[in-house]
Amino acid sequence: MTLITTTAELALACQRLSRHSFVTVDTEFLRETTFWPVLCVVQVASTDEAMAIDALAPGIDLAPLFALMADPNVVKVFHAARQDVEIFWKLAGLVPSPMFDTQVAAMVCGYGDQVSYSELVQSICRVSIDKSSRFTDWARRPLAPAQIEYAIGDVTYLRDIYRALLAQLEKSGRKAWLEDEMQVLTSAATYEQHPERAWERFKTRARKPRDLAVLMDLAAWRENEAQTRDVPRSRVLKDDVLVEVALAAPRSEEALANLRAFPRGMERSRAGEEILAAVERGLARDPKTLPKIERERRNGGGSAATVELLKVLLRQVSDESGVAGKMIATVDDLEAIA
Repeated sequence: MTLITTTAELALACQRLSRHSFVTVDTEFLRETTFWPVLCVVQVASTDEAMAIDALAPGIDLAPLFALMADPNVVKVFHAARQDVEIFWKLAGLVPSPMFDTQVAAMVCGYGDQVSYSELVQSICRVSIDKSSRFTDWARRPLAPAQIEYAIGDVTYLRDIYRALLAQLEKSGRKAWLEDEMQVLTSAATYEQHPERAWERFKTRARKPRDLAVLMDLAAWRENEAQTRDVPRSRVLKDDVLVEVALAAPRSEEALANLRAFPRGMERSRAGEEILAAVERGLARDPKTLPKIERERRNGGGSAATVELLKVLLRQVSDESGVAGKMIATVDDLEAIA
């Protein structure tokens, strides 16, 4: 069980790791009170060693690790890589490459939709993971031996999972399928932050061009504010409140204060002033420049029944092909067909 706390130790470790054809990687981070993830620990394993890197150790420089992540001769193996990769993108502006995601590979190999790491460890390694340290405070120092052991366990079993899934992919001739699915994960565009597109994450869709225009500017304002202050979006303004403001489109402090869910007193603050300015920008948008609004589907009984029938057919095809249903079609795909 190795804990690395200095740049010199890290440089030597990464030199050894770079001699291998693949390494398994995982991260532990905190994000409850920040917009950007706070990297606490990085776990890396090769075929003959495993280690935890204390990313919060005083004076440590993670440059050797970033160089390993960019090494074209070493495959970086993750499970559910997106949040891990987001951290490397934020800290070093890089997407680890080449990369293999065992969660995506497991879907191609028929283990189900978004199978968890512990489920794969159980299925492939026949081991039950001790989850007692799962919700630990990874920023607290010193790290306890149990924390380090738990963290390293996330990359040791990953080696066997990688080998097993790779063998299955090669045997089934589906390796190219995985490469197709990995394109989004390995694209830098996936991790770039675009405040002007923040409105797309809302489940509540605007039904009128005016509502959409205001929502777009309000969401962009909140995204910029959250990033600048490094706080969660909800700390700036909750989703439901943002939608209420967008639909009401208030143009004065009084109108803003009269909204049921709007925080009391906020209308008189800098944020309140900026919210009103965002509303004005939205109202001033040319409707012709707005994205097309997706009309609500008027699912009658027949249409809803068609979707349910398609779901049954999807499950059947998934079972017969040994490929997770999500890899074949999403619910949105089925609704579009219906």
